[in-house]
Amino acid sequence: MDNTTNTELIEKLYAGGGLCAEEYEQLIAAHTPQEAQLLYSYADALRDKYYGKDVYLRGLIEFSSYCKNDCIYCGLRRSNTKAQRYRLSQEDILECCRGGYELGYRTFVLQSGEDMHFTDDMICRIVSAIKTEFPDCAVTLSIGEKSRESYQAYFGAGAERYLLRHETADPLHYAKLHPPELSAENRRRCLYDLKDIGYQVGTGFMVGSPYQTAENLAADMMFLKELRPHMVGIGPFIPHADTPFAKFPAGTAEQTIFMIALIRLTLPYALIPATTALATIDPIGREKGIKAGANVCMPNLSPMGVRKKYLLYDNKACTGDESAQCRACMERRLESIGFRSVVSRGDCKVKNTDTNL
Repeated sequence: MDNTTNTELIEKLYAGGGLCAEEYEQLIAAHTPQEAQLLYSYADALRDKYYGKDVYLRGLIEFSSYCKNDCIYCGLRRSNTKAQRYRLSQEDILECCRGGYELGYRTFVLQSGEDMHFTDDMICRIVSAIKTEFPDCAVTLSIGEKSRESYQAYFGAGAERYLLRHETADPLHYAKLHPPELSAENRRRCLYDLKDIGYQVGTGFMVGSPYQTAENLAADMMFLKELRPHMVGIGPFIPHADTPFAKFPAGTAEQTIFMIALIRLTLPYALIPATTALATIDPIGREKGIKAGANVCMPNLSPMGVRKKYLLYDNKACTGDESAQCRACMERRLESIGFRSVVSRGDCKVKNTDTNL
């Protein structure tokens, strides 16, 4: 690679030029606070160009803490005998939606572990029931790896969006974070099936996960350029005490926010959440992420009695707030930094003219 400076790389991205893997790695591996601030200012400007000061709120419903998988970093892994398991019924889920609808939410995100209790027919009935009662709302699923036929069935029932983090684009790194029966190749297959079917697709990765390198993160950026997802959700790795990674250090808010801004410059149109994990690791991490290019937040609509049981990592923020309190708090915090909460469907504003894709 030539002697291009970080500032020149940031300017190149902002101007609509693409970076190669080595250039991303250079930016990620070593940057000054001044270079980071330049990146944040450009990310803020691009988010304003596409979305203004609107931050979309999605109502999150965590409907099952059971999972058949044994991902090494996750508190819901099947080997964690200390995890508190629960399942919400279809009526429980609809009640969450009713409460959310009264609060103004027009997107519901149904998230769970990979719980085989919920058959395809059950998921389709739940999605169909939500769409029947709330036809003006978008339904997002985040329920893991499935067959193409399953994804097609959910889409036919009315699900429009699907969130599935790729976690890491490097197959060797992926194998260090997951059990042998899971593969980066199949995760990619799922994402391309979802996109081909017609979903608005969200993916993402952890920042600071065990064994992660700047080269791994650069590979993640290249994969995002290749996939062109509608949404990218990233957050810092936070260890869970009852997993093999309990003693590993957490990722940092600073590196996560840098990656949020880098994603905004790479995918200007994308919906980018400021995640609960970011708010967990830094009390104002969510606000920092928004000012660096993020534009989505996902307040929790799950019943109060189960929120503390859905723990992917330790010390999760906002598990004790009522849905209405959470919404009001989010609005106040956004207003304090010059943004406004929006509870519409908030679709992705894809632009075919984005030359750096």
